Amino acid sequence: MAEWQDPHKLTEGEFLDQVHSFEFWFGTVEGYLHDRPYGFDAETEEIEMDDRRKDGLITTLCNYCIGETAALEASSGMIAFAPDRASKIFLSTQVADEGRHLEVLLHRLSMLGVRDPEREIEARANKSLLRFKERLLEFVDSRDWEAAVFAQNVILESLEFTVFRTHAQNADPITKQILQGIVIDERRHMGFGENDLGRRLILAPHTHDRLDRIKRELDSLVLTTFKQTLGELGLEGDEAPDLASDYLGAVARLGF
Repeated sequence: MAEWQDPHKLTEGEFLDQVHSFEFWFGTVEGYLHDRPYGFDAETEEIEMDDRRKDGLITTLCNYCIGETAALEASSGMIAFAPDRASKIFLSTQVADEGRHLEVLLHRLSMLGVRDPEREIEARANKSLLRFKERLLEFVDSRDWEAAVFAQNVILESLEFTVFRTHAQNADPITKQILQGIVIDERRHMGFGENDLGRRLILAPHTHDRLDRIKRELDSLVLTTFKQTLGELGLEGDEAPDLASDYLGAVARLGF
């Protein structure tokens, strides 16, 4: 079984050889999925939550499902116009990741008593997140590789990585384990996007200005989503973590 490695610590050659491959994917996911059906240890006990906390968690998980559905639909659509076979292989592993994320989140909703997840997700949907999903899929439909990779594997994955990691620090034991596993995947997805766009920006510096315009367009949607998510989790005011700074720091690695 391969030991999980942080993609940001790999050399470019190691990244291209390993992170794009199914072999790397098999080894890494086995490390944190073994004996964890639906993303958590089956012996972990549910804790008692008051109605407000439980309702906030359900709303939050519903919106996580929207984000994972966006990534699932986008990554599957991008395979058709990916620039090379290595990227197609990587995206096929990301499709599997996103499908599993969606499955475990839906299962968690059912554990919390949600009988009709589809209706519940629709009723509790964050409008800013829905608009982000719509915009991402427009980039995919137009076969705009650079915009799609940037919106999905940099912006969306940075959003999810930041929120999930923060939420896991304050979550109930079952949700915490689920989110910790998802965060590892998001880190790998971000690594792919940063590596791909980093090389493209070196070869075509003018691309930076177009992607910067896309970032500025999507930033307000991301930051509004952050604020509303913190409210649902009951983290507001002085106790709220500065998710905006974490997100902006992540995208700043590409010079934005």
